[in-house]
Order: sequence, then structure tokens, then C-alpha cells
Amino acid sequence: MTVISAYFRLMRAGWIMVREGVIAAAPGEQLNGLPLLGWRIAWLMTRRKARGRDRSERLSQAVNRLGPSYVKLGQFLATRPDVVGNEIAADLADLQDRMDFFPTAEAIATIESSLGRRIDDLYLTFEGPVAAASIAQVHAAEVLQADGTPKKVAVKVIRPGVRRRFFHDLESYFLAARLQEHFIPAARRLRPVEVTQTLAQTTKIEMDLRLEAAALSELGENTIGDPGFRVPAIDWERTGRDVLTLEWIDGVKLSNIDAVRATGLDVEALASNLIQSFLRHTLRDGFFHADMHPGNLFVEPDGTIVAVDLGISGRLGKKERRFLAEILYGFINRNYRRVAEVHFEAGYVPPNHDVAAFAQAIRAIGEPIHGQSAETISMAKLLTLLFEVTDLFDMQTRPELLLLQKTMVVVEGVARSLDPAFNMWKAAEPVVSGWIVDNLGPRGYVTDARDGLHALAVLARQAPEFSRRAERLSREIDSMAENGLRFDDETARAIGKAEARHTRSGRVALWVIALAALWIAWQVS
Repeated sequence: MTVISAYFRLMRAGWIMVREGVIAAAPGEQLNGLPLLGWRIAWLMTRRKARGRDRSERLSQAVNRLGPSYVKLGQFLATRPDVVGNEIAADLADLQDRMDFFPTAEAIATIESSLGRRIDDLYLTFEGPVAAASIAQVHAAEVLQADGTPKKVAVKVIRPGVRRRFFHDLESYFLAARLQEHFIPAARRLRPVEVTQTLAQTTKIEMDLRLEAAALSELGENTIGDPGFRVPAIDWERTGRDVLTLEWIDGVKLSNIDAVRATGLDVEALASNLIQSFLRHTLRDGFFHADMHPGNLFVEPDGTIVAVDLGISGRLGKKERRFLAEILYGFINRNYRRVAEVHFEAGYVPPNHDVAAFAQAIRAIGEPIHGQSAETISMAKLLTLLFEVTDLFDMQTRPELLLLQKTMVVVEGVARSLDPAFNMWKAAEPVVSGWIVDNLGPRGYVTDARDGLHALAVLARQAPEFSRRAERLSREIDSMAENGLRFDDETARAIGKAEARHTRSGRVALWVIALAALWIAWQVS
């Protein structure tokens, strides 16, 4: 029944996509054979009202009709242009994560169940919702401080039933991914099942508000001494899996450019502060806010930028941070050979390729950029072009770098909206060059040597365990050579059940697809 339910959910999603004109908006003229016939049928079945919309509007309407879990799917795929393409990713990035409010009574019930206390014991006042998204909605409330005075807070509450709905829809996502891998060989290199597993994991994390609180806490600790940037303080006493209570921010949203300008603040300094803060988090800490759209950024009267809603975050290891810093610095100084060498040293480009040829491809990106004025150079576009070139040299997809690129596109867009003549390189150079001096100069060698000694010490402590494992492995290999590979009874039964289940699923799939084809043919006729 689970497989059948997944098929019908997938069919419903496909039908809504067809009716809202999402399929018809694809470039069908490039198709031929059965795909072209399917595209033409989809165009005929598109609602008239949808035909007048552009592709982005059609996508937004279809996803909102499908519900919160599809909004989250769309937002996730916006971070994976390697899977859906740059144009579709850009359309999905415009999805508005605004949903209808759910009743305050349900929010209160969720809070009391999550925290095990009555609402009156937790908050002095608890008001109606002020914002709602696919996963949760936000309420304004007041709490009593230690000195007896009230303090305004924001309370984020998980949407009732959203986990159950998402995990039901997740079955159809996995089904679509498996069908794609089975029937479209060209799509296998994109690993759709693995992509779906990543979506499942990230959304599970996002649906546990304790983890968002922990991310905000970590980012807050990382940025304690940073000028002009902070995140809201967490009220841990009133935070649980389904509820997050944090400091209320009285500021102007960066999405309201007119209101920001009306404050009299220096917008050029704000734009520079935003870019430098993001690069500090990325290079220095290896942990960054990955959803920094202008609706999640406030500016306070003193010019401090406050970032909220840390449901999506990104991490970069030391190797990836070095990769990013040396690439940016290499392009700034037109040292294309060094940019190419970094790719090979990091293991991103296979060693069978030629460094000089790769440096030539890098130069093809860098020289046109240096021919432009500094105000028109886009760092995000640079990374996009770089990933396109590296694909020609068999560079494997790096999800963490794609998330970084997507976030940089958004952050750079916010900076440009504040100051259209913003000089991106001038703002980035102090942070990038400072990181390189600290990490790749003499000070960096000392740090690397210290880390190497620590790793050797850990390895020495584990040497006895490695010896025992090697001895056990040797005995097992000898036994396998004498007796052959054997499964225990439980493993053999599990393999048999899996094979039987796969066969049944295949038969069910064929029947469902056949019935769906007959139904669509009857509708068209």
C-alpha cells in the first residue's frame, strides 16, 4: 500500500504541474519522439489562466498548491543547479515561502505539549501570528525577566502535521528518484536518490527547532567580537523540538530598501559590512547562514545587521576554505596558474588532466572580468562560471560548494540592492587577504604543524586497536579463501525478502503507469 500511495501522490503532483503549465513552460521544441508528444499534450492540458504567466509564476503556483513539503523541495532544489539547471534553480529561488496562518489555539497546544508547561507559566502575553512559512509560524509574546520587567520575544512554532505530510510526500520523492535512475541513464551521474536522501536529512534537521537554536547559538559565539553583525539571543528555557523562543528584533528588514534609506544609515557601509561578515563566517569559521535573503536580515538603528531564521546553514572544511580563499585571491591578482593548481591540490580535478590547460580555461573566465569596471564584477557569477568550466575537467559535484555559491548569489544581490555601484572586490579583499596571511603564511605553517602533531598523537593512541582489527581481518580473509563467502541465515532471508519486494513493486508500477496512461488518453479524447 505504501508503494501504491507513493505512485498516486506522484501522479497527483504531476497532474498539478501539468495543469499549472510547468511542463509546458519547458523548452519542448528541442524534444523529439514521445517526449515531444508528451510536451504537446501537457501544453493542451494547461489551464488557460496559467498560460499567461511566466515560468517562475507557474512554478510558484504549482508548488504552493502542492503544499508545504513541495515548497521545501523547491527551495532545496534551488541550491542544486547541478540537478535542475541554472535557469530552473533561479526560478525556484524566487519561491515565496509564505503560507496561511494556522490557529493560535493549535500553536498554544503545540507549545504546551513540547515544553510540558502551561502557556501562562511560560509567557506573560502570547499574541497571534505575525508570519507563517512552510515549516513554522512566528508569534509575538512577552516573558518576565529576572528583574521583574517584561521583555518582548519571538516564538517560532512548528506547523501541526507538517512532519507527517512531509514524510508521506518523501516516499513519492524517492519513487521519482528511483524511476529516474532506472529509466533515464543520463540522469544517473546526478545521483537523484542520493540527492533525495540529502533533502530528507536537511529537512529533518530543520524540523527540529532545537537544532536551529543550536545553530544560532554557534553563529552567535563565532561573531561575538565582529563589528556590525549579530544574531538573536536564544531563550533556552522556552525552546524545544517544536518551539523556539528568541529575542525580538526591532529593526528594518533589508527587503524594504526605501525604509532602510529613510533611516539615514550609510547604505554603502551596510553593503560592505554584509559581504565582509558573510566572508568572515565562511573563511574564518567554516560555518555560514545559508538562507540570507533580505527577508531574514534586519538592520538596527546603529547599523548592526541582525540575521534570523537559521534553518539552513552551510559548513566548509579547512580544505574548502583554502580553496575558496585562494581562488578569490588568485582572480584578484590574475594568478590563474595558482587558481588551477589549487584545484589539483585539493583533489577537485583528477590528476590525469593538464594543469596548464586548466589554467587556460580559468584565464578565459578571469580576463573578461578584469576588462569590466569593479562595480559590475559579480563574485557569485565568477563562481558560477568557474563551476561550469570545472565540469569540463571532470570535477565532481560538491554540494557544500554549490550551497556556498547559491548563498553568495543571494548575499551579493542584497548588497547590490543597497548600493548598485557596490565594489565587490574592494569589500572582499581585506577579509580574503587577511585569511590568507593568517592561514597560508608563516602563522599558517605553525598551525598546520600543530594540527599534524595532534593527529599523530591520536593515531598513536589508536595503534593497538588498529593492530587488533588488522589481525582479525587477516583471519577472516584466510577463512574466506578456504570456505568461500557465506551469509548467515538472517542475511539470506533479508536478501530474499528485498528481491521479492522489488519484483512486486515493479509489477505494481507497470499496472499503475498503464492505468494512468489510459486515464489521460480518455481525458484528452
